[in-house]
Amino acid sequence: MVHPNGARVSEQPAPSKPFRITMLVLRTLMGLLLLWSSAAYFFDLVKVPPLPPGPLKTFDDGIRAARYLLPTVKGIKGFCALCFLSGRLVPFAAVLIAPILVNIALVAAFMAPFTWPMALFLVVANGLVAWYHRDRYAPLFRA
Repeated sequence: MVHPNGARVSEQPAPSKPFRITMLVLRTLMGLLLLWSSAAYFFDLVKVPPLPPGPLKTFDDGIRAARYLLPTVKGIKGFCALCFLSGRLVPFAAVLIAPILVNIALVAAFMAPFTWPMALFLVVANGLVAWYHRDRYAPLFRA
């Protein structure tokens, strides 16, 4: 549908108030978790105990050896956290953080099962936030 001023208008009905509140809560929780993760890394807020030998330690050593990767990922997490908490650029942040969350979920599934609940929450919450903003992604899938 096209608005009289030429702008495209979504044909989807407005979400219900409980759904909007749920999305606000999920977005805020995700933002707080991602902000904590980013701040803890950049400000060295948590002393991480040494990992036992095994695949997780090897993976961690590799990530740390590629000295650019952790600062980049943590910077993206911090940016996305600020987007989720402020309500600005939320559809962009949901797309930007998605590959990082998939990696977190895969690490949890294959190397660190003790992190599975948090990984599952983040992936599901991000999926719901992206689905909530699905009309923003529609132009990407038009021929």
